Amino acid sequence: MGNIIIKWNGHSCFSVTADDYTIVLDPFADGSVPGLPNLALTANNVFCSHYHGDHGCTDVVTVTEKEHSPFSILKIDTYHDDVQGTKRGENRIHILEAHGMRVVHFGDLGCMLTAEQIEILKKADVVMIPVGGFYTIDAAQAKEIVSILEPKVVIPMHYRSDTFGYPVIGRLEEFTKHYNNVVTYETDTLVLSKETKAHTAVLTL
Repeated sequence: MGNIIIKWNGHSCFSVTADDYTIVLDPFADGSVPGLPNLALTANNVFCSHYHGDHGCTDVVTVTEKEHSPFSILKIDTYHDDVQGTKRGENRIHILEAHGMRVVHFGDLGCMLTAEQIEILKKADVVMIPVGGFYTIDAAQAKEIVSILEPKVVIPMHYRSDTFGYPVIGRLEEFTKHYNNVVTYETDTLVLSKETKAHTAVLTL
């Protein structure tokens, strides 16, 4: 049974790899996220939760198509706000499955989940979930969703720090303070296997 490699490229952008096949999720445009360097990524496919500049810039990814992907992909349509998209439009959750493991990227989720969506998303191996608020769900809402879904590993995203991120969104600590199983990595990469233990993963650039 193989591994899934998850690399954080900053903000809400991740590269997810299995069997030398890489999918990039939510690449951001040059200069769109304060404090983050421009992206220059390579992948075999790209998926975007929506097409705002900080999530939907496929131009920064060089795509080399491969005939066979180890991933199965499921997409769930949600909203970028709590008023059915009236403020900021729609959002798409991506579920990537390979080697019997499920990785969920929530994009710019701005609303709570329906009962039907919860049933689909329960017990994932990894979720990448926004925690910053203002444009998305905030830390308290993210905690509520995580409590319901019970994923093995949680990777918070779409927050600010002292050196990067939008000034109007919340800090990482507003989410991680709720957990006693936080592991701060000295790298931007997490290697997921069947043996990976439950924790909240803070990846570093």
